[in-house]
Amino acid sequence: MIDLKVNIDKLQGFVDKAAVYAFGQELVLHQGALMNKTGKGNDFLGWITLPDEIDEAMLASIESDSREIAAKADIYVVIGIGGSYLGARAVIEALQHNFAGLQDKTSRKAPFIVYAGNNISEDYLADLLDILDKRDYAMTVISKSGTTTEPAIAFRVLRRHLEQKYGQAEARKRIIAITDQSKGALKKLADAEGYKTYVVPDDVGGRYSVLTPVGLLPMAVAGFNIREFVKGAIEMKKLVTTAKTIDENPAFMYAAARNALYAGGKPIEIMVNYQPSLVYITEWWKQLYGESEGKENRGIFPAGVSFTTDLHSMGQYVQEGLRVIFETVLSIEKPKRELFVPSEADDADGLNFVAGRRLHEVNRQAELGTLLAHVDGQVPNILISLPRIDENTLGQLLYFYEFACALSGYILDVNPFDQPGVEAYKKNMFALLGKPGFEKQTEELRNRLK
Repeated sequence: MIDLKVNIDKLQGFVDKAAVYAFGQELVLHQGALMNKTGKGNDFLGWITLPDEIDEAMLASIESDSREIAAKADIYVVIGIGGSYLGARAVIEALQHNFAGLQDKTSRKAPFIVYAGNNISEDYLADLLDILDKRDYAMTVISKSGTTTEPAIAFRVLRRHLEQKYGQAEARKRIIAITDQSKGALKKLADAEGYKTYVVPDDVGGRYSVLTPVGLLPMAVAGFNIREFVKGAIEMKKLVTTAKTIDENPAFMYAAARNALYAGGKPIEIMVNYQPSLVYITEWWKQLYGESEGKENRGIFPAGVSFTTDLHSMGQYVQEGLRVIFETVLSIEKPKRELFVPSEADDADGLNFVAGRRLHEVNRQAELGTLLAHVDGQVPNILISLPRIDENTLGQLLYFYEFACALSGYILDVNPFDQPGVEAYKKNMFALLGKPGFEKQTEELRNRLK
């Protein structure tokens, strides 16, 4: 059963529905190009069929490894950058207790997941080592090549720390590598050291890899039901890869609506959530859409806000700033917990008018009131709704976003599966650090910085 819904009623007055539905025939063609692998970037379309190809043996292996890790580790370090960690983090943080880091292991019933290799901050890694000195831990390193700078540095430092803490033999048992099947520096090291390995398929890019062990292993270690996550993705795949009309296909609806707004002068999309646990869903979405669409001087710029928090900061700009934005609201109908506003005899804060109501009801009315205010302020809104947050609905949501992103990239006539612009900063960084082979660029860049 598909729980996710897309509503474009709040686009009225900004774009005609006819402009949205005008993409219908084109979307069927793009759907066909994805399924038949005839479009741009067709050598990176393995993610499309991933939900159906995840076999029992892999799921059982991941679950077995997660139990072994839980038996020996209080903390599990996930080393990766971009899509190699954001998908897992998005799901884990959406599902876990908001203060999981402050719970003891008995309360959590699973290792606490921390992340490294997604920055080059000396303070961050040094602070992490302070914690790992005192706690039992294990880790996974995620990289097809093993040479991506940020995770490679973190893995070098943490591997040394792990070996010094437990000895080489035990350290080998506490490391799992998720990498290429046959090539690359990490694969070579994993084979030499005897690390357990899982494969990132050649035809799946990092930001589309959440349904590979890249996402599934950390989720399982964190104690969540990866089978339900996969089941949700399978359900969404069946719908978005076969339904041929915008009304039937939520990925069609979302891709068409955002591109109609883009064509109508709205180049900035703000993803809105009303739950702090969804912040990393937004971060994952930002990478997926930004890296997929931002090419050839075109594309919708993806931004994110967390309401009601950011209504006290970004809310003013959204309400009255440049009218070049639209919002997509990720709305959750039912929270996981139940809490009521108490009554006070003196009503000093004037809140007795909400006494006895659930906090979610207050939050929901804030959501609806904000939507209306922003529409009145000339900010169109797309609404994506889920009845609840659990493994199944998150599997639906992430696959929905992936397929809609691919469709949207094809509408923009770009390759949604490469990222040539990401290499520019790396070349400059290597040159400034004096990497062999970059001598000419080193001199040129240092002269520019004088």
